[in-house]
Order: sequence, then structure tokens, then C-alpha cells
Amino acid sequence: MKILWLLLFAFLPALDTVAARAPVILIVGDSLSAGYGIDLRDAWPTLLQQRLRKQGYPHAVVNASISGDTSAGGRARLPDALKRQRPELVILELGANDGLRGLSLGATRANLEAMIQAVHAAGARVLLVGIHLPPNYGPEYTKKFHAIYHDLARIHNLALLPFLLDGVALNPALMQGDGLHPRAVAQPRVLDNVWSKLLTLLKPPQPAAAHAE
Repeated sequence: MKILWLLLFAFLPALDTVAARAPVILIVGDSLSAGYGIDLRDAWPTLLQQRLRKQGYPHAVVNASISGDTSAGGRARLPDALKRQRPELVILELGANDGLRGLSLGATRANLEAMIQAVHAAGARVLLVGIHLPPNYGPEYTKKFHAIYHDLARIHNLALLPFLLDGVALNPALMQGDGLHPRAVAQPRVLDNVWSKLLTLLKPPQPAAAHAE
């Protein structure tokens, strides 16, 4: 699988320059956020940066998503990303690969919770993004997996998007042939899902700075 490491979109300046002049939204995710199988210009994080600019938000999007990553991988690399980027907000989208591999639910929960705590300790807020699993490991595993996100959001008072691919995952026209990753045509819908929750964490932009759609 294609590995992307701390990818910042080509139309943005260098990371340090951006971080110094604009509040950072850091995305820590897996292939669903890394643009697996599509042009990165079509991926929802790129579309998020475009929408923020059009609507007058000053934020810079830094996409630190890696295809194939697990919650353990995210936990290991998060401290460095927080130190380098000093984000205002972190979109945490991990766990899908844990679930697809049938990894320990307790370990997945512990990793996600450690990341939430690290983000809060760094003075940033979290948008927690969940995913629904196919029933490969039975209904009990799937139910408990989904509950992880809801429980952590409740305990830590987080904004929660329960299912990143809501309205996308069950539509073959919107999914790639593997049945796991959305096509480019589905990315605006994925962005809309994220945007609906992200807005609750963003201060309204200054009217004079807003651009026409």
C-alpha cells in the first residue's frame, strides 16, 4: 500500500511557514484520509483546505495520514506531529485497520484514548472519526468496536463523527473495487460528513475575510 508521511498539499507553503502564520488542522488517519487509490487533489483533506479558504477560515490543513496505519502506529508518531505542527485541532481517524485485522479491542481503545489525551495535553481539540466494520469477526466484535468511539467521545467530551463513510460505503458506484475505499467521486460526500462536525469546533470566520463560493 502507498505510504504517505506527513503530507502537506502542494499548493501550500512549507510546513513551518504555514504553522507560524495560520492555525493548523492536523489530520491523523489511515488510507481513508490518505487518498488511497485516487489523485491526492481529489481526496477529502484537499477539498477541506479548499472549502476552508473559500469560506474565509484561516486554517492550514496538514494531512499526516498513512495508508495501512493502525491505532498503535498513530500513537507512536503523534507526539512528533504535535510538536512539529502545534495544531489547534486534530481530526483523529484511526482504528479501521485494527478492526479489519481483528486486533485487540482493548488495545485499540487504549491507543485512541492515549492519542486523545496527548492532543489535549498539547492544548488542541479533537474531532474523533469512527468507522463501521464489515461483519467478518461476528456481531459482538463489531458492536464493541463501534462502541469504542462513542464511549471515548462521551468520556472526553469530544465532537464525534460516528461513520466517516456514511452515505458512501454501501453504494458500489462510490466505492473502489476493493469495497473498502471511496472513489474520487465520493470525496465531496465524505468531506460533507466531516464538515458537519468540524463546524462545531471552528469559530465563524470574519465576514470581511469570507470568499464567495
